[in-house]
Amino acid sequence: MTYLGFIIFFALVVLFASFFTVKQATAAIVERLGKFHTVRQSGLHLKIPFIDQVAKRMNLRIQQLDVIIDTKTLDNVFIRMKVSVQYQVIASQVADSFYRLENPENQITSYVFDVVRAEVPKLKLDDVFVRKDDVAIAVKGELQEAMQSYGYDIIKALVTDIDPDEQVKHAMNRINAAEREKTAAEYESEAQKIRIVAVAKAEAESKKLQGQGIADQRREIAAGLVESVKMLNEANINAQEASALIVVTQHYDTLQAIGSTNKSSLVLLPNSPNSASTLLNDLMVSMAATQQMEHIKE
Repeated sequence: MTYLGFIIFFALVVLFASFFTVKQATAAIVERLGKFHTVRQSGLHLKIPFIDQVAKRMNLRIQQLDVIIDTKTLDNVFIRMKVSVQYQVIASQVADSFYRLENPENQITSYVFDVVRAEVPKLKLDDVFVRKDDVAIAVKGELQEAMQSYGYDIIKALVTDIDPDEQVKHAMNRINAAEREKTAAEYESEAQKIRIVAVAKAEAESKKLQGQGIADQRREIAAGLVESVKMLNEANINAQEASALIVVTQHYDTLQAIGSTNKSSLVLLPNSPNSASTLLNDLMVSMAATQQMEHIKE
């Protein structure tokens, strides 16, 4: 019975060892007596116990490798770049991906370092940010060509981070802040200019209207004076007496206008009727003298 039980147990072990499963998106590499035999895809499979061995289960899903590189730009700025490489084992070349490379991640990292340190030193710091996609394309192209023969397909290469030295970042922030302050000052100056021009235009228009008002006022005053003198002449009052009467009347009208408000800044000198008459006589004498001089010149 002991031997029978041992035989049954051994038979069960051999039976269970003859079957194995492979998960979805995975490929199993089977070796026979240490030599590559076949590649099995997902599902239930049979192998010879103790002779066939599953050497490796390869992941067929897309994987990502993040590579950190320290490099220098054309304008001698040291930066740290993070390049994310998305790669996948080619289903038809599973054996090559396992047997030809000892450590595929190290191989990919070496190629990324080589390409980035060849491309970035050609660019200035600002251009690195603008043309990071060009660097990623160069990395993908180099890796695709090199890794396909080893059974790996490069899906995408992405420059996911560009980190300059801390002092350089502070300097860039200061430059940006100064540029924005300059722009703000220019806009503020332009706005001030617009306000000044608008005020000047408004003031000019106001002066123009004020002048037109004064001109109209004086025109009406002159017409009124002509009418007044005409009426006084009809009343047998000569021109000199009429002019004196008009001046005195305007004098009192002006004093009344000044007295009607407590905010007036007008000062009228002299302020007596006799002085107004004297002022009128002086004006008439001056005008007569001017006319005599013009006659002499002629």
